[in-house]
Amino acid sequence: MKEKRQYKRLTIPLPVRLKVMNGSRKMVLDLETKDISYSGTYIPTLTSFPEGTRFILDFTIPSDNHKEFKDIKSLENCAGRMVRSDPHGIGIQFDRECQIKNLKNL
Repeated sequence: MKEKRQYKRLTIPLPVRLKVMNGSRKMVLDLETKDISYSGTYIPTLTSFPEGTRFILDFTIPSDNHKEFKDIKSLENCAGRMVRSDPHGIGIQFDRECQIKNLKNL
């Protein structure tokens, strides 16, 4: 049975700088999201991380006119933790203060 998502996801690629915050392991990766929603994002990566790994995400907002991002001034220093991983990427759940309110009711 397919899992039902709580929030709709936008399948818009956004460049993201991903800072890994996992104890002594410090890493910065420049990647691109596959999709994004109110509460999190999925990022394709070939690098695996332990469950619960914390991240700081700096997204680059598109300059063209995407109505979904109209009121978003900045998606820099968004914090979150990995909630799932598969061979193709990782799912990150945003901390409450980083949730993207504009995407809640799509």
